[in-house]
This record gives sequence, C-alpha cells and structure tokens, in this order.
Amino acid sequence: MSSAPTCAQVLMRLLREHQVEKVFGIPGVHTIELYRGLPGSGLQHVTPRHEQGAAFMADGYARASGKPGVCFLITGPGLTNAATAMAQAFSDSIPMLVISAVNRREDLGMGRGRLHELPRQSDASRGYCIWQHSLTDAGQLPEVIARAFQLLCSSRPGPVHIEIPIDLFPAAMPGKLEDYRACPAPALPAPNAAAVETAAGWLQEAERPVILLGGGAQACSESATRLAEQLGAPVFLSLAAKGIVDERHPLCGGANLSFDCVRERVEGADVVLAVATELAETDRNLVRENYDFKGRLIRVDIDPTQLVCNANPDLAICADADATLRQLSSALPAGGAEEHEAVKEEVAQLVSACRKEWWPGSEERFPWVQALREALPEDGVLVTDSTQLAYNTNHALPLYSARSHLTCTTGYGTLGFALPAAVGARLSGAREVVALIGDGGLMFTLGELAVAVEQRLPLPILVWNNSGYGEIRDFMDAASVPQEGVNLVTPDFVALAKSFGAEGCRIERPEQLREAVADALRRKMPTLIEITAPRD
Repeated sequence: MSSAPTCAQVLMRLLREHQVEKVFGIPGVHTIELYRGLPGSGLQHVTPRHEQGAAFMADGYARASGKPGVCFLITGPGLTNAATAMAQAFSDSIPMLVISAVNRREDLGMGRGRLHELPRQSDASRGYCIWQHSLTDAGQLPEVIARAFQLLCSSRPGPVHIEIPIDLFPAAMPGKLEDYRACPAPALPAPNAAAVETAAGWLQEAERPVILLGGGAQACSESATRLAEQLGAPVFLSLAAKGIVDERHPLCGGANLSFDCVRERVEGADVVLAVATELAETDRNLVRENYDFKGRLIRVDIDPTQLVCNANPDLAICADADATLRQLSSALPAGGAEEHEAVKEEVAQLVSACRKEWWPGSEERFPWVQALREALPEDGVLVTDSTQLAYNTNHALPLYSARSHLTCTTGYGTLGFALPAAVGARLSGAREVVALIGDGGLMFTLGELAVAVEQRLPLPILVWNNSGYGEIRDFMDAASVPQEGVNLVTPDFVALAKSFGAEGCRIERPEQLREAVADALRRKMPTLIEITAPRD
C-alpha cells in the first residue's frame, strides 16, 4: 500500500501540471523537506549562486518564454536577497511564482529568535508582489496554487509569493499524487463590442493616427502590424515593447518615444491608440514630461488602473490587448503593406531625425551598435543591463520579433540583471541569446557565470568596460559635480571568466565583435567578451 503524498510532493506535481519545467533556487536547512519532493517530479532544478540571481533567472526565463518563472527560496534571507529582482519583475509586469519557506506555525509572531526568523515576513513582499499568501493548512495548497496561476495567466502579471511553514512540507495530503491536476487557464477578457465600434470609427476617420505599444502587448505582433497597415498609422514602441512590431517595417518608428521629433508627431495625432502601456517616463527613457495629447486618446489594457495612468483617455477598453486589436482590425476596411507611401517616408525621416537628438557620446558608440546588430542572430534575444551602450541599443539597434529585448533599463532600473536573466532566457529553450552588461553591473551578479558554465550554455556575454559607472560619471560632469564613487578598480575579466571554466577574450574595435559573438555561439560554453570602451 503506497503512502500518502506529502505537501511538497503535491506542490511539485501541481507545478508540472501547470507546465513548469525549471525552478531556480538555493536549498537551505529550512527547505530540506521541500526538496525531498523534487526527485522524480519532472522538474529541473537550477542552482544560482545568490537568491537575487535565482529571481533574475526566473525573470529572464519568463520574459523569453512568456511562461511564469519559478523560484524556491529559504526563509528570511532567501526572500530578502531576492527582493530586488522581484521588484524589477513587479515594475515590468513579469510573471513569477516565488515559493518560500517560513518558520514553523507555532513560532510565527512569537519572536523566539529562530533561525532565519523575519518578523512579519509576508509583509516584506507585499509591496512588490501582485499577490502574497501564507499557507496555514496543507489542504489549502491546491486552491492556492490554482489562484496563483489564474492571476499569473489572466491579469496584469507580476510576482506572486506563497510562503509555506516548514512543518507543512512533510505533511500528508489526502488521496493519490496522480489525483492532483491543474485548473484550466481562464479565457482572457474580451473587449466591449460598443467600445470597439466607437474606436474603429474614430480610427477610420482619423487623418493622422498613431499606435503606441507597451510591454503588455507581447502577443500582438501580428494584430498590431495588420492594424497599422490598415490605418497607415506609425507605430512607436516603449522600451519594453521593442521588437513586437518588426523594426524593419516601414511603419515602425522604433523605441524612440523620448525624442522631440517623435513627441511632436504623437502629440499632433488626431487619434492615438495606446495599447498595454503605462505611458511612463521609463517608456520615454527618463523624459519626465508626459505627452500632451491634443487628439483623442484610446487606451487598451487588461488592468483597469492602467487605463488612467499618466494620461486620461477619451475611450478606455479594459480587455486583452491582442483580442482587442483583432476585433478592431475586423471592424476596419482591409489595407495592405504596399499602401501609405507618404506615411512610410514620414516614419523614415522621423527615425533619421532621432539620431540628431542623441546625447553626447552616442555617435562614438554607434559603430558598436551597428556591429552588435550584425553579430546578433536575426531572431536572437538581446538581454541588456543598465550600461552606456545599452542606452544606445534601446533606440538605435532594431529588433525583429517579440520577446527579443529583455532589459532592466526600464521601470525599477536595477543593476546586475543581464547575466542571470540571460541564463534564464537561454534555459527557457528560447532562441540564441546575447547578454550586454557593464563592468560595474557585472560585479553585482558575477557569480552566476558559474551557472552558465554548469549548464554548458552557448552564451556570449559582452562586458562594456569603462572602468566604473560611466553613465553616472557623465551626469556628474554635466552637472559640474566632482567625480566621487564612480571610478572603480576592475578585475581582469577575461582571466576571471577562465577561472570559472568559461571562455574569454578582449576586443577593442567594433569590427571584431561579429566574429567574437559567432565563435561564442558555436561553443557549448559561455564566453565573456570584454569590450574596452572608448572614453568620451
């Protein structure tokens, strides 16, 4: 007679039932019984070198695949170590499920000084999670996991944190393990028919329409492109939306919302269709002033609170973005890519004019942007950190497909994202991945290079080495503030990479980049490519 499954075993079963394949986590004394449920579950466990790396890997996995990334964390420091990465995911609306331990139920709130004790641990994560739940009975687990995935798959996503007392992991569960099944994913909310009719009428009558896409429109590549062609409307992308519409398309103006020439075009539109975007300053690369929409503004978002964020609409549609764009397209006359030649010429002139507005130093880095575009596989994924060259690739490096631009330069804006996020993206089974990170940011999460080596990932890691926090150094100079804390001692990154068991090389000219990346992608091992950055 088989024994009853434990709470930990049922958890693993339910994760697999929800199509989870990989989990990122570091075992600890409080999660021993959790990990007893892992063997034979069908889940692959990946061990980062820091819990922040675990959450960044889960983030990259989710961005590249569109499926929730999953973390296992220990009580107390495990959760707080992951907090920064969870907050980045919250800011960028990335689906992430974090399962953490918490002290035994009889110890909660007692202040007995137990190991890893964090008073009110659940309170610590509420500020950067879309939902937090503390399990108090093992029998609640199936319902709690079902609620978590309903939220992650049918609303504006973000991190969900479930904490489980360590005495519940070995608790016996009723029935057989195979009896536990996932709940089906819910149908996404459809747009109101009258609202679609009104929006279609406004767009059809418009003489100078514009489409703005945000990061929540990742599933809208086909529908957004078709609608733009029907309307003859320029499409501009937030930084989180790069690639959703192929940036080679003649109606796509790229992620250039921060430049005055594009602002003038958007503000002068008679109808603006803004889809799944906050219209935030990070969409405009830290340009604080909101757009002054002079025409009608139509906003589409699955989250009703976002429909009035930063700009009040003339028409608000709370629904799934792709379903809304498809219904709008069906309500409009057919149109084709071969039409609207004047608009295409206008978009080309706007993109060209943006380059004239670049900040000082950008022209010197532009050959590196061009070289990176040539080096990046056509369908490749670019993962970028907050570093000088990445701020130029945001605008000047065209991408061709959705989920091809994973960046922390939006929203929360942490450092150290790119290396672990690239590991997670590559482990998602996604396309080829290239990481771009600065020397300062790399030092935040350098240990995760060991994970890329363990997993034998063909991962080029471009390190833009300007011997410090170059962007902040430039801002200090511009503000006539003496340079303090921005000029750093940096290690020999190539030697350091080789000490991890990775490959490493150093380049100084853009024309060396394509071959270096191609060689790295052919290896079954990560390659750190150190770029000696030109000093402006």
